[in-house]
Amino acid sequence: MPAMRVFVPAFASGIWLLQQQALLPSVPWLVGLASVALLLLALLRGLQRPYSAADSMPETALRGHAARKSALVRRRLVVLPMLALASLSLGFVWAASFAHWRIAEALPAAMEGRDLELSGVVSGLPQTLERGVRFNFDVEQAAVGVPRHISLAWYRGRDDDDASALIPLRAGERWRFTVRLKRPHGNLNPQGFDYEAWLFERGIRATGYVRPRTAERIDARVWKFSYAVEMLRERIRDGFRASLPDAAYAGILIALAVGDQNAIDPELWQRFARTGVTHLMSISGLHVTMLAGLAYFAVHWLWRRSERLPLRIPAQHAAAAGGLLAAFLYCLLAGFAVPAQRTLYMLAVVVLAKLSGREIAASRVLLLALLLVLLIDPWAVLAAGFWLSFGAVALLFHIGSGRLGAAHWLLEWGRAQWAVTLGMLPALLALFQQFSLVSPLANAVAIPLVSFVIAPLALLGALPLLDPLLSLAHVVTTGLMVFIDWLADLPLAMWQQAAPPSWAVLLALAGAAWLLLPRGFPSRWLGLLAFLPLLTVQPPRPEHGMADVTVLDVGQGLAIHVQTATHDLLFDAGPAFSADADSGNRIIAPYLRARGVRALDTLMISHADKDHEGGAASVLAALPVAMLKSSLPFEHALSAQPVPYQPCRDGDRWRWDGVDFAMLHPGSEPLTRKTNDASCVLRLTAGGKSMLLTSDIEAISEKALLERHPPELAAEVMTAPHHGSRTSSTPDFVAAVGARDVIFPVGYRNRFGHPKEDVVARYVAAGARLHRTDADGAVRVSIGNAGIRIQHERQLRQRYWHAGSNAHG
Repeated sequence: MPAMRVFVPAFASGIWLLQQQALLPSVPWLVGLASVALLLLALLRGLQRPYSAADSMPETALRGHAARKSALVRRRLVVLPMLALASLSLGFVWAASFAHWRIAEALPAAMEGRDLELSGVVSGLPQTLERGVRFNFDVEQAAVGVPRHISLAWYRGRDDDDASALIPLRAGERWRFTVRLKRPHGNLNPQGFDYEAWLFERGIRATGYVRPRTAERIDARVWKFSYAVEMLRERIRDGFRASLPDAAYAGILIALAVGDQNAIDPELWQRFARTGVTHLMSISGLHVTMLAGLAYFAVHWLWRRSERLPLRIPAQHAAAAGGLLAAFLYCLLAGFAVPAQRTLYMLAVVVLAKLSGREIAASRVLLLALLLVLLIDPWAVLAAGFWLSFGAVALLFHIGSGRLGAAHWLLEWGRAQWAVTLGMLPALLALFQQFSLVSPLANAVAIPLVSFVIAPLALLGALPLLDPLLSLAHVVTTGLMVFIDWLADLPLAMWQQAAPPSWAVLLALAGAAWLLLPRGFPSRWLGLLAFLPLLTVQPPRPEHGMADVTVLDVGQGLAIHVQTATHDLLFDAGPAFSADADSGNRIIAPYLRARGVRALDTLMISHADKDHEGGAASVLAALPVAMLKSSLPFEHALSAQPVPYQPCRDGDRWRWDGVDFAMLHPGSEPLTRKTNDASCVLRLTAGGKSMLLTSDIEAISEKALLERHPPELAAEVMTAPHHGSRTSSTPDFVAAVGARDVIFPVGYRNRFGHPKEDVVARYVAAGARLHRTDADGAVRVSIGNAGIRIQHERQLRQRYWHAGSNAHG
């Protein structure tokens, strides 16, 4: 057992270490590392034989061999570190081997943006978009170089008469499309979600869209086991929607039955996060265990009713196999998510041990499940759910072991809540910068209702002729949501803070381990002190007279965070992506929270374009804003926000913490009717160095600026006007600014072709260094007396799967 306790964590650490690499090690290097690791294991096998024999001796015998016992202790001090090193190396090689295989499926750069004809099968549940549908597609026939697994979007044409009509596409169908593909690419911001890692883990090596009027259905059904499962999941989902057409919480029941988390409205997910019940609102390990237990008792009862069956197979063995089979089928419906996998593998270990007549420790069960998950999916360590899932179960096993002493069941439940809260707190703050203060109360009610009432009713309702049970499940869910909504609306329901530093997270984990030591250890309460840095340490802010300017990677749009010693300004709020998703709630608000920004002194919306003001409403809803400045017309929806308002006006100036701000545009008279020409232009100066934020001004506005402010335009850093469009960046304006560093806020392969090649050439000819958010991620500019420092998020967080990286070392 000590060997397993060393091998599995070290193997997992090796896998995690590989996923932190910017470049993949070469194959010869990996072969060499694997050879050394295997040689170490062979040496350890020889060293451990005498140790294993002595370890099995009775304790009384060992007492008579003090010298031998001392030698065994010394040998353990050598053997265990060697085993850890070999195991870590094998984990590293295992993950690297999978990574090399997956990287090889990359879409050739020359095939991006070209019309490609391909055929294949819809391999997953299609997800409805605002104007179309998104689905995973297994490519069967295509040009050489097209990856086998891709993600496609199929949009309705803008001239469709019935915009509400659904595109007739279902799981398990074979289609022929003409598509345009691109390599996986996502926005990359500080503390932000890595979309490329998410796609890479799922084996999706290209994304794209279906060209209009090119689709042809070839087969209505393709009979393959994985496709049959997806067809069944879709049929169940459709049945739920038909039975509960106008039900507010039908999406919850769908998620509990088939694991389709997209069926739940985003607003509901926010409420679940505020109350700490997110883990219950889809298929989780708890639900899998519940179903397995119900199946166990049902099979056991039925088996014992027979006179012959127990004579062939004991009822307990049959019930254990039946429970495992039920768990496996439920996991298939769940799409085999990590929490479901973890529970299935643990149940499998327990069942196999029971069938073989062996007893197995809870820690061994957890370690074997962890090993199986990582052997099958080495990228599982990239998912937050992986750490939260295994961490929570480990804490529950620790409490259930009785090491804290026996107690009444109610006290045991309180201990479990206390342990999970303490143990998960550092991880939750590191991953999400927030946790629910009402979670224990919410889970006390939600866990029994969801696990033993709502989820079973939802599963039974998926069976033929039992769909009336769905209405009952929805009634119970509605009652639960009344309680959840009440908790979510409490002022102190959620704790939010800045992203803690790594050392504070590790210190808090050590404090949690100390607090959860068995009864009798002295001063366990001192572990609480280890949590203080986690909750109180704030990210460093610029010194007086300095400014940090972060041009966020929001795709084809603009959002810039300006921070001084005690003030924060947001210049534009990026684009809207859909009716319920925009840069504000997906990128800007999480980023500001991670940076420790609790309020904005100024939100400046440069002009009325969707790629600049699309996320403004979400930002205003997420945190207090002291002042809204813009050039928006009076009738614009943002003008109705209950926030003090000032228009952008040429001549406005203010000073924050030794940093000077000057508004250079727009003037008192409108130049044209185009919203771009009304864009706010802001210059900030710190330590004698300046940065110019130009938004979407075009040539006529640049000319006006040259006439009004020729000396004030000079700046060391600037954002390229209008994303590098040909309508902007005139030669005279480029020369007047004279920027040494120019930032292009653009989306990857955007439909406008920004930045234009001739505009890029103009800046290069002027001697400027170019930075692009599509290639560099978020661009951070530090300005002050020490000069100017520019950092790229893609350099700081470079991983081998990122677009544009040279994956092989």
